[in-house]
Formats: sequence, C-alpha cells, structure tokens
Amino acid sequence: MIDDRLLAILSNGQFHSGQELGVLLGVSRSAIWKQMKELELLGVDVYSVRGRGYRIPGGLDLLCEKEIVTACSDHVTSRLSTISVERVIDSTNMMAMREIHQQGVVSGRLYLAEYQTAGKGRRGRAWVSPFAKNLYFSLVWRFTQGAAALEGLSLVVGLALVKALKNLGVKQVRVKWPNDLLVNSRKLAGILLEMHGDASGECQVVIGVGVNVAMPERAQEAIDQPWTDLQKLCGDSVSRNRLMSEVLNHLVPELDRFSEYGFSVFREEWEQVHAYQNETVCLLMGSKEVVGECQGVNEQGALIVKHSGGVEHFHAGEISVRQHHAT
Repeated sequence: MIDDRLLAILSNGQFHSGQELGVLLGVSRSAIWKQMKELELLGVDVYSVRGRGYRIPGGLDLLCEKEIVTACSDHVTSRLSTISVERVIDSTNMMAMREIHQQGVVSGRLYLAEYQTAGKGRRGRAWVSPFAKNLYFSLVWRFTQGAAALEGLSLVVGLALVKALKNLGVKQVRVKWPNDLLVNSRKLAGILLEMHGDASGECQVVIGVGVNVAMPERAQEAIDQPWTDLQKLCGDSVSRNRLMSEVLNHLVPELDRFSEYGFSVFREEWEQVHAYQNETVCLLMGSKEVVGECQGVNEQGALIVKHSGGVEHFHAGEISVRQHHAT
C-alpha cells in the first residue's frame, strides 16, 4: 500500500531524495524504492535521478475531501452524508454497492478513487482509470417511486455534467443518448447507473461517473473509441477537486428536481445539447440494426427515431447509438 504521506510530498513535482523521504516517513530507502515501483505499476511517471532522488513531473493533483466540500453549496453539503476518498480500489460503483448490501438504505454517499483496478462502463466495457489523472466517482441516491419513475435519470445526470463543465468554461460538450458526453464526436465522460432495492418502491441508485481530465497518451492503447479530455479542451490543467465540487453543485439540485417532477421538465433542455438531434443515426441491438432520423426523446427519456417502418421509441438498455454515415 502506498503511503498517503509519500503522495502528499511528491505532489509538488519537485525532487526528493530517497534518504529525505525515508526520514520523513520513518522507513528505509529500500522501502521508499518499493513504493516508487508500486506507483509506476499504477501508471505514474516517476523520474529517478542519481544524486537528486525521485520526482513526478507536473506533480499530483490529489483528491481532497476538504477542498471538495469547501467549494460546495450549503444545499449540497446538507444532502451529502459521507465522502469516501480511496487511493486504489476495484471500482467506485462496486464499493458503493457493497456498502449498500452491508448497511442497507443509504443516500447522499459519495465515493471517489484515484485509481480503479476494475473500472467499468456501460455494456460490460472496462473504464480506463490511470492514477490521479481523471475523475471517477459514484454517488448513492435514494428514490421512493420505483424503477419505472427512474426513466431518464441517466439523461438528467448527463445534463448536470454539461452545466457543470460549461461553468468551468467548457462550452462545446454534447450529450449522447443515454449516458455519454461528447466533444466533436470524441468521448469526454460516461455514466453508469446501477439500482438496488424494490423495483416498485424505495430503491437506491448508484450513479457512477467517469470524466477524462488529463488522460495520459499511453492510455490510448486501452481505449477502443475516439476520446478527449479537459486538458486538451482547456489548454491547461483542471483541478479535479474543483471539478467534483462543480459537478455536485449542479447534480444534487437536479436529482432533487428529478425526484419531484420526473424527466419531462428536462426534456427540452436536454434536446438543446443532444449530439444527434435531427440527424441520421444507427442503432445497434445485438444482431439487429435500425437506421433513421433521431427526433429527440419523449417525456420519459426514450429515444425517438423515425425510420422506414415508422416512428419508434427506444428505451435505454443494450442499445448502442452511432452517427450514421451514408456510403
């Protein structure tokens, strides 16, 4: 396990000798060397120069509960019950689901991680999670009206993310039904919802979100689709703590609004930032393929597509939506 104190020292991006680090942490230089090797296994660039010591170029932007809470509104802090910041876990969604199973009804719990060994996206895909580079979090939220009332929830989460990013100066973000954020057809963020509880009554939803903040180029090999990150879009570094606070300041009020009114009050606003509004799309559902004009979404958040067989409404599930390019 990597010592949090070591991460805090290295976060400034300066050189620190093995001897200095050993004294500060009360361990041997050999123990420091082993921790550096662990960091490298997590994908962190560690420079080692004889006579100068160890350095992480650019430092580390570590997640900090205090920084996040300080920048949150009073309403948000009143709605959050706990914040857990982990260094290395399997995934924030898995951690949240485990605690739900162990502790029962919970709401307002936020789980963050610097690194996920088994981060997951929709349709069983792996979510690439380099250490201290992107934002990975899961928020547990309680709903009381059953699974049917949750239709459109992933769209509301996506819309809240768009608003948060706009507030940070990223204005070209679009939503892709049902759970991705795109910029110029490149994926910036993804959403994964998992439900636990009574399908017809009270339930908890784990809202999992991954946002590419400063994705290392070497991680590109593990990603099977075009992507972008905030560093490319903004031209400089974006604080993950500030990003998390901004997301919460938009997401929590929208979840409260959704609980009261459902998706219909968000419909028009969502369509205004829809990546494929009034465009020709291709829907892939296993071996079935549907090509047609995307006419937005209905009041429950189902995708409306006009195709050769008429107008059809598609509900979120094992459906993949692609922009259709005529050949």
